[in-house]
Amino acid sequence: MLDSPAWPDGARHVDTAAITALVLGSADPTAADAPTAGRPVPPPQHRLAVAQTLASTTPPLVAGTAGQVFATLAAVAAGDVATARMVEPHLDALTILAQAGVEVPAGSTWGVYAAEAPGLRLEARDAAADTDAGTDTDAADSVVLDGTKPWCSLASTLSHALVTAHVGQERRLVAVSLRQTGVVPHDDVWVARGLPDVPSGPVDFTAVRASTVGDPGWYLRRPGFAWGGIGVAACWWGGAVGLVRVLRAHAAARPESELLRAALGSVVADLADAEDALASAARRIDDSAGTADDATDWPLLAQVVRSRVRRAVDAVRTQVVRSIGPGPLTSDPAVAARVADLELYVLQDHGDRDLARIGRMVLERGGVAW
Repeated sequence: MLDSPAWPDGARHVDTAAITALVLGSADPTAADAPTAGRPVPPPQHRLAVAQTLASTTPPLVAGTAGQVFATLAAVAAGDVATARMVEPHLDALTILAQAGVEVPAGSTWGVYAAEAPGLRLEARDAAADTDAGTDTDAADSVVLDGTKPWCSLASTLSHALVTAHVGQERRLVAVSLRQTGVVPHDDVWVARGLPDVPSGPVDFTAVRASTVGDPGWYLRRPGFAWGGIGVAACWWGGAVGLVRVLRAHAAARPESELLRAALGSVVADLADAEDALASAARRIDDSAGTADDATDWPLLAQVVRSRVRRAVDAVRTQVVRSIGPGPLTSDPAVAARVADLELYVLQDHGDRDLARIGRMVLERGGVAW
């Protein structure tokens, strides 16, 4: 699955075929190279089990492991996009907790909820000063959460989450059990046709206990925040790889079609461009010091990589749908799910708004060789 010469050595040690087979519930790793047509869509329980299995074999995302982590995430998405949408935040949370020196409860499953939305705000206050917060509030890191957090994927399914909450003018990261009284997910508002098994509605928090993770602002300042954003892009690329496998099978079954061969050539080039962006970023991370005083502008690098991958994935999805026609999209649940899931997933990149962000960063602080 990995072809770019830019990948660091850690990526090449990842058995991407075996990971894709795990996602699909196949005992035959070579099945990962077959088209997705005809495969059943994995159930949510299997997807969470995959997340926990990979957590035991995938290291935290730090300088030296980026290639391995990105290759793993891409291989997951090549099998099933929705599984990658569950695996990526779980692994991201474990990385953050490891960096902060916070112990992870055995058997726990994690999300990361850091989005903001107009009119919604989650506040954190010192638990020691709150008489309604229940027990165990005397710890120095204990806070109480009140308010609403948007875009909380799988909040009704996961056991825990890392959540950003407002403390005055700053945002602070907290770890919270989602199985407390006062945590109310709103899965009913999730009507998306893409990622239907990953409901991402808002969650209300009322006098909910949580523990702080790192100092105020630490979560957003650390290089790993940008690196995690590139990990999401690795999922997008892997999802597009799985879609191109469908087109390849379609073209192989119709050797007389020059148009299908041209379409396949076009998406191969798009995938290569996106892979080079990811592989080069992984190598830069793995070769870096990985500290806050590193000279690399990680936010700029991450946004450029995400935008490059987004463009390529959009081009691939458009070309594949146009080339295979309505048949697979209306008769094969795996293909239909992949197209819809991938279309929604890449909208985590904000298109022109993120391109404007790149332009603003370049104007303010440079960061380009020309």
